[in-house]
Parts: sequence; structure tokens; C-alpha cells
Amino acid sequence: MRLIFAAVLFVISLVPAVSIGQESIALKSLLDDAWEFGLQEDPIFATHVGDHRFNDKLSRESIADQKRRLGRKGQFFVRWESIDRGALSKADRINFDIFGRILRDEMTEMEFEMYLMPISNRWGFHVAFPELPQQVPLNDVKDYENYTARLREFSRLTDDNIELMRVGIEKGLVLPAVVLEGYKDSITAHIVDDPTKSLLYKPFEQFPNRIAEQQRERLATAGREAIAEHVALGYQKFLKFMQDEYVPNCRGSIAASALPLGRDYYRHRVRMFTTLDVTPDEVHATGQREVERIRAEMDEIIKRVGFEGDFAAFVEHLRKEPRFYAETPEQLMKETAFVLKKMDGQLPKLFKTLPRTPYGIREIPAYIAPKTTTAYYQQPAGDGSRAGFYYVNTYNLKSRPLYGIEALSLHEAVPGHHLQLALQQELTDMPAFRRFSPITAFIEGWGLYAERLGLEVGFYEDPYSDFGRLTYENWRACRLVVDTGMHYFGWTRQQAIEFMASNTALSMHNIEAEVDRYISWPGQALAYKTGELKIRELRARAEAELGARFDIREFHEVVLGSGAIPLDVLEGNVNDYMVQAKAEADVAAP
Repeated sequence: MRLIFAAVLFVISLVPAVSIGQESIALKSLLDDAWEFGLQEDPIFATHVGDHRFNDKLSRESIADQKRRLGRKGQFFVRWESIDRGALSKADRINFDIFGRILRDEMTEMEFEMYLMPISNRWGFHVAFPELPQQVPLNDVKDYENYTARLREFSRLTDDNIELMRVGIEKGLVLPAVVLEGYKDSITAHIVDDPTKSLLYKPFEQFPNRIAEQQRERLATAGREAIAEHVALGYQKFLKFMQDEYVPNCRGSIAASALPLGRDYYRHRVRMFTTLDVTPDEVHATGQREVERIRAEMDEIIKRVGFEGDFAAFVEHLRKEPRFYAETPEQLMKETAFVLKKMDGQLPKLFKTLPRTPYGIREIPAYIAPKTTTAYYQQPAGDGSRAGFYYVNTYNLKSRPLYGIEALSLHEAVPGHHLQLALQQELTDMPAFRRFSPITAFIEGWGLYAERLGLEVGFYEDPYSDFGRLTYENWRACRLVVDTGMHYFGWTRQQAIEFMASNTALSMHNIEAEVDRYISWPGQALAYKTGELKIRELRARAEAELGARFDIREFHEVVLGSGAIPLDVLEGNVNDYMVQAKAEADVAAP
């Protein structure tokens, strides 16, 4: 009996192992196929991650391409649903869940036909394209030939996007008119009579030494022809379309809920960008609570510096006092560099693992600076061939206060976006899609959390700088209120501007640019504060449960160790960390 029973147990024990193996293989095959499809569909992304097979191509964006793409994603979804999640290992279950979430969100976006609005006031194919020299390898003759091939593709890419936007006009899926004020600047800057005046000609002005002299003129001639015949003409064509067809048909409403199926669409965007099952009503209420809490802290600083006057008077003082503003772009960049160098030296106090990839700082290009945000971050290349870059807006210096530099720089570079995203890309033991995961709630939540970390390592000692930190935090809290307010509760653009002006020290230029950003990008702005609140909640719980055993460097290792993940997955990781930390302490206790 014992031998028979043992044999039965042996056979039973093999069943899960075989099942896990089969389901794991099926999942890996699905992830590999979906990743390969994504690279083929987005050649610029492929170049970014270090796959150079498509370096001479741009994406195809026509209506037929969108339908083909949705059909293929539907096939992936059928395969995903057929996998037995319960038969996967814990690590594979996480991969399974994250992939499924991203795929569902992408398909839902396409089912709402959001590809018919492929641009906004601050991004789109026409805004991104002039950055091409910063995003591609330019080391040898083949690289230059690939680059020129992409220049020649721009006219076709323009046609694809015009096709999408024409159908958008027919279906009422168009941008609000108000966010396109000044739109011409991002187009006319690239309509040049002389191709050598184009930003895209820069690579032909100075070649790498490895390219022979006799090749240079041939490559430069091809570049000039491509810019004149495809790039400049493409921008001319797009400008004419915008003037004659698109802008006259833009809508007067600003709310996403005013679009066809708009309220359902906005509820989807809230869930997608927060990664939580929350409603616009809940997000709006959370924002109001946070604004009230942070405002109270800001009022305390006003008292501490001895200012005689109310919040509005103090903010007006900050907006007008010359000592709070740089006189030249160079001064602003130097102040930024000093803050970052100071933080570099403090990072080991907060983190066990630091990224190998360096970062630099650059000015935001002039053609987009007036309509874009105060700063942004560009990730390093996936193959390590290009550093990460923190872009600083030096346009209209009177709207870029020096007291905000610490919070802004900690968010965009270190310990914020650069540290987190560079580390994520260096997690080579994860599936490729996880290394480049775009989950905004985690990425932006970490960036906002990183601003607060400065309090722990000697930043914000000047009360005005601390007020700057709080105004940046309240800026993100205000987003929860004004984004839901405009897109779901019927707020006007002016209401949103006034709410932000009365609760932050941001310049009016920044406030108006930000509100227009939220109008044209529904839901995205909710990610920042939502993610930060979750990370702070988990840290507070870990500190309370572990007491003296809590280690900030270990906690950050857990938070960052899986890359950008949905907030519920992050919570599971932190819970596992607390259980393990307690168990290890119990073992060590005797």
C-alpha cells in the first residue's frame, strides 16, 4: 500500500509541474510575439530600446493600419485569455496580469477611436519628429542613410495623420479649439526655404571621424534633398490642413465627456491612469482633501517668514520679486545643475542600487517651449548608447522661479524619473515589455514621492524653497480636482485656472499651459498624486509594522525592484516584503 500511495503522490506531484511548464511556455511565446509586433509597428520605439532592425522606418498610422493593429491585439487577447493563470509561477502571474492590463487598456483606447486625435497642443508626430537626431544612432554611413530614409518618410507619415484627423472631424473626435491657440509655432519653425536651416540638418554639419571625407558630401546632399522634398513640404501640407480644415472644425467644449461616449471614455481613462478601480467622484474628493491639507502647510510657511498679508498677496509677491528669478537661461541651467550634483552625493543614503546609466541636462527646444511644460525627462536608450536627459524650459524666465528648482529637479532627474527609469531598463531578468513599461501612476507617482525625499537629505532648508516644494505638491493635488472638474463635472477652463491660481504659486503662464495640457490629455494628470499617495501609504504601513527593523534603502529596493507596475501589484510586493522582514527578524531573535 505504501509503495502504491507513494507512486500516486509522485504522479500527482508531476501534474502541476507539467502544467506550469506548458502555461509558462505559452505565456513566454505570447509576450515574445507581442513584443516583436510592437517593435515592428513602432520603429522609433524599437530604435530607442536598442533594436536597430527598423532604423530606416517610421510607423504607419492610416485608418487601415489602426484596424489591422486592433485586430492583431485582439488575437493576442484571445491567447492571453486561454492561459491558465493558476498554473503559472508567482513571477509569471505578475507578468500575466500586467500584460493583460496594458493590452486591455490599449484595445479600449482603440475601440473609443482615440487614434483619430493623434496630436495635442504639446505633442504629436509633428512635435516629436524634429527631435529625431537626439534619438537615433549617427555613427557611420549606414546610420546616416537610415536617418535620411526616415526624413523621406515624413511626408507619408503626415498624410497618415491627416487621414486620421479628417475622419476625426467627421465623427466629432476633435480637439477643443482653445488648446490649439498658437499651434502654428510648432509647425512653421520647420518650413524652411534653405534645408541647412532645419533642425534636422544638424547631423550633416559635423560628421563622426569614421565617415570618410568623400562620403560626407553625398550624405549631406541626400539630407538636404530629403528635408526640402519631404520634411519641409510635409510641414507645409500639415499647416494648410490645420488652417483650412482642422482648426475651423475644432469643438468649443473642453470636456472629454462631451465627446461621443465621452463619460464612459473618461471613466476608463481614470481607471487606466490610476491603475485603480476608482471613480471620477472619488478622485475629485481625494484631490479636495489633499489641497486643503497642503494649503494649511503653505500657510504655516507664510507665517514663518513673517509675511504680512494673505495667501494671495504672498503668491503675488513671489511672482513679482526679481530675486526669485534667473536673469539668463545660463543662470537657470547652472542653478539646476548645482541642485542635481548635490543630490547625487546623497543618493547612497536612500538607495542600495543606483543606475549605471548617466543623465544630462538640456534646454527645451525653442519651437515647442512656449506651449510645453516647465520641464520633462527623456529616457536613455535601451542599449546604453545614449544617456537620459532632463529638459529645462528657459522660455519666459519670469515664469520659472528659482525656489521651484529643487522640487522640479528631484522629480525629473534624481531621485525621480532618471533613477527609476534607468534602473527599470537595467532589470534585464524581466520580460522586455516590463523593462519599458509605461505605467504612468507608478512612474509619475514615484517622481512626486522623490520630491519629498529631499526633506530627508538636507534639501528645502530655505523656507521659500520648501514653499516651492509644497506648491509643486499642491499643483499635483489640484490636478485631481481640475481634471475631473473639467472633464466630468462641467467646470470651465477659467474655473480650473482660478482654482490652481488660488492654491499654488505657479506663474499664470504655467497655470494656463498646464490647464490646456489637462484639457487635451484627459486623465493623465491624475496619475501623479494617486501614485505618490499609494507609495507614501505603503511606506507608512511598513514603518509602523516593522518599527526599528524598517530600512529605507531596503524599502526603496522593493518599490523600484520590479520596474513600473500597477499600484495593486506594488502593494502586494510591499506586503510580501513586510512578511519576509518580520520572519527574518523572528529567526534572528533567539
